[in-house]
Amino acid sequence: MENFERARLDAYFARIAAQFTPGEQASSFLITHLLAERPAFVRAVATMTRLTAVLPKPKSVHPDAKREVEQTHMVDALTREMFDRADGALDYLESRAAGQTVALLDVGGYFAPSLADVHNRFTGHLAGVIEDTENGHRRYQDLDKLPCPVISVARSPLKDPEDFLVGQSVVFSTEAVMRDRGDILHGRPALVIGFGKLGSSIARLLHAKGVQVTVFDIDPVRRTQALSQGFTVARDREAALPGAGLVLCATGAASLGGEDFSHLRNGAYVATVTSSEDELDLAGLPHVYTRSQVGDHVTRYQTTGHYFYLVNGGNAVNFIHGASVGPFIFLVQAEILAAIRMLTRGDLAPGLHEVPAHDREAIAATWLSYFNR
Repeated sequence: MENFERARLDAYFARIAAQFTPGEQASSFLITHLLAERPAFVRAVATMTRLTAVLPKPKSVHPDAKREVEQTHMVDALTREMFDRADGALDYLESRAAGQTVALLDVGGYFAPSLADVHNRFTGHLAGVIEDTENGHRRYQDLDKLPCPVISVARSPLKDPEDFLVGQSVVFSTEAVMRDRGDILHGRPALVIGFGKLGSSIARLLHAKGVQVTVFDIDPVRRTQALSQGFTVARDREAALPGAGLVLCATGAASLGGEDFSHLRNGAYVATVTSSEDELDLAGLPHVYTRSQVGDHVTRYQTTGHYFYLVNGGNAVNFIHGASVGPFIFLVQAEILAAIRMLTRGDLAPGLHEVPAHDREAIAATWLSYFNR
């Protein structure tokens, strides 16, 4: 990013922060993909909250961005295990923000497993959670009862441009990895599992490239949508897997179980749009499979009479090439800043919430004034 682009981005976030300045500042814990452009967003969060710690998603950390953030803020290593159990989650939060009002900024539902216990036992006050992703939205939605407000931007219309462009970056990175091994997309039928905003973007781009695309989604409504858009729709996943030379997993919720891998056609590539722990049950893969690295980002799984290729260890394939979606990501980040003000007002009931339409319109207008010149 050039210096003038950094200056423009900082000015944009300063304008957003001024529009949504909270009446009182809470302490915050920020889980984020610490990509090259992300320090500007971190600085914006720090203007609206007392930023207690940044927890980068472990498979998406840009070294320069991490060094820059570490100069001004605490950066802690993030694992799922940190918040899987209440005692561990409480120990961590108490060590950083005992007795304080805290907002949790999440990407992927990390705080969900221990949320109720944290809410009940934390010595401070848990203002609530802001969630960025669809799989995280589902993790909170699936809890029996939310003890505090959870504001989700995962289904915001401001996220639509990002989701569309992420789909494009997934196809780009998948094709680049295959070409590095002398393979190409064409002549290799593709199966897209999940026809949400990401999956539909992936399916459309593959189709535009001349690839034969089959779609499977557990939601019958989405299957009808895929059918109406001209895609072949599989009745079930098991029947579709043997014919696919490329499987792109875009559900965020266990696209392939351990028993599914044996149905893959020989030489099939498997790639995902999120972390392997969310999308694939690799631990359930039969132990007869051996693995070997056959490229910078490709692992070959093989047993007698069967083999397939896993791209980027099952983690988001587009992060191989930086996962950039340009300035459109700043729309969603601004909505997260608006959600901070909502949480710190303290008037939201426990449950799922979204940012109001008029706030989204204000964000979009400000974004256009900076990035559509």
